[in-house]
Amino acid sequence: MTLTTNDKTEVPGEFNRVAKAYDFLTGLNPGYKRHLRKSAKRLELKPDARILELCCGTGLSTQEIRKSYPKATICALDFSEGMLEKARTKTKLKNVEWVHGDATDPAHYGVEGPFDAIYMAYGIRNIPDPDLCLRNLLSLLKPGGQLCVHEYSVADSKRSQLVWNAVTLSVVIPSGRVFAGSSEIFKYLRHSVLEFDGVRTFEARLRDAGYEGVRTLPMDGWQRGIVHSFMAQKPL
Repeated sequence: MTLTTNDKTEVPGEFNRVAKAYDFLTGLNPGYKRHLRKSAKRLELKPDARILELCCGTGLSTQEIRKSYPKATICALDFSEGMLEKARTKTKLKNVEWVHGDATDPAHYGVEGPFDAIYMAYGIRNIPDPDLCLRNLLSLLKPGGQLCVHEYSVADSKRSQLVWNAVTLSVVIPSGRVFAGSSEIFKYLRHSVLEFDGVRTFEARLRDAGYEGVRTLPMDGWQRGIVHSFMAQKPL
């Protein structure tokens, strides 16, 4: 099966296939965990905040949220059963509720707000209707609640596109084929990033969904200009 960005319904199933090797593969990316933590800290929450994490995957991002906010209560959701099961079994985190569900509408899966913050890492690209998702998330935030979307965006920069293509074609896709037994999700990853919104386009998407205080903060290292913290908040 060839996974395409035109039909994202098969994405969770492909993540199931690579769940066992996913942490090893992300470990090949310098700064991966540190960047997840950097975005979490940028939310600037109180220590005992209530946080909704979407597209939690194998729990790497959940662990970085916990490091940033040791006393927080976290609701972590993912649509891939394989990734979620690995997160449950490996992290052993306290005060975390693991939910199997679609980030487009968490409330449909029993997730109840309001939350102090919502954190989504590497997920919005995989959602068929991102505008609907962002509107639904707004309803789950407290007034003044914070949103952080930790995501790739390279559309505005030819240099970033060149770097992204070089890394995915020479490292990510071949490594996925060797260590995960499948390269489909990683081929999809490459194209989904290239086709995703530019920074200004995604900022406009957030404003159109009803958020204010929209701003974009950069990462460092090789992912500067490639990965960003998109920050926004629900109006008071």
